[in-house]
Amino acid sequence: MSEPALALRGVTRTFRQGERSLKVLRGVDLTLVRGEMVALVGPSGAGKSTLLHIAGLLERPDGGSVEVGGVACSTLSDADRTRIRRDTVGFVYQFHHLLPEFSAIENVMLPQLIAGLTKSEARDRARQLLSMVGLAERATHRPGRLSGGEQQRVAIVRAIANVPRVLLADEPTGNLDPTTAEAVFQQLHKLVKATGLSALIATHNLDLARRLDRRLELKDGLVVAAA
Repeated sequence: MSEPALALRGVTRTFRQGERSLKVLRGVDLTLVRGEMVALVGPSGAGKSTLLHIAGLLERPDGGSVEVGGVACSTLSDADRTRIRRDTVGFVYQFHHLLPEFSAIENVMLPQLIAGLTKSEARDRARQLLSMVGLAERATHRPGRLSGGEQQRVAIVRAIANVPRVLLADEPTGNLDPTTAEAVFQQLHKLVKATGLSALIATHNLDLARRLDRRLELKDGLVVAAA
C-alpha cells in the first residue's frame, strides 16, 4: 500500500481567550490516500478551518504530527514548511482571492512562476487547465469581468497549477447559488479525478458531501465517520 498523501495523527489545538482555554482539536486522526475526495462536515465553529490550516502547514498544532507525502512536517523549520506547502499543497477558499489586476491566465501562471517555471511553460499549463474547466475563451479576462462561478473555477485551477499532492478546500461553493455551486463542484470533481491528487473539502453542503468518496465529521474536537 502506498504512503498516504496526508496523515494527521493525534493533532491537538487549543486557543486562549483571556483566562479561558478553548480546545478546538482534541486528538484528530485523519488519513487521505491518493485520488480520493473526502468531505469534512460539522457545525460552524467546530474547527474545520483550523484543521485545514494545520493540514496545509499554515498553522502548527500544539501536539500530534502532520505528514504530507510521507514527510513529517510538524517540527520542520518555517522555510521547509513553506517549501513543502508550495510544492505539494493547494488551497481553495470560499472567496476566490484572485488578484484583480491580472487576467485569469496570469492568476494561474503566478504560482508556477514562483515555483520556477518559465513564462512559456506556465502559460501553456495555465491555458490547458483553464480549458479543462471550460474557460479557454475567458483566459484574458480579469476577475471583475468573470462571473462568481468562473472566478471560483479559476481559483481551483490556480490551486492545482503546481501539481500538488493534496488539495484543501474550505467551503469552495459557499458563496455561490445552487446552480453555479453544482457546476463548480462538477468541475472540481473532474479535475481531482483527472489529476489523481487527494482532496479534503470542508463544506456545509450535505448534498455535495454525500457524493464524495468518504464523509468525515468534526465533532467535539475529534474526526469521526459521518452518519
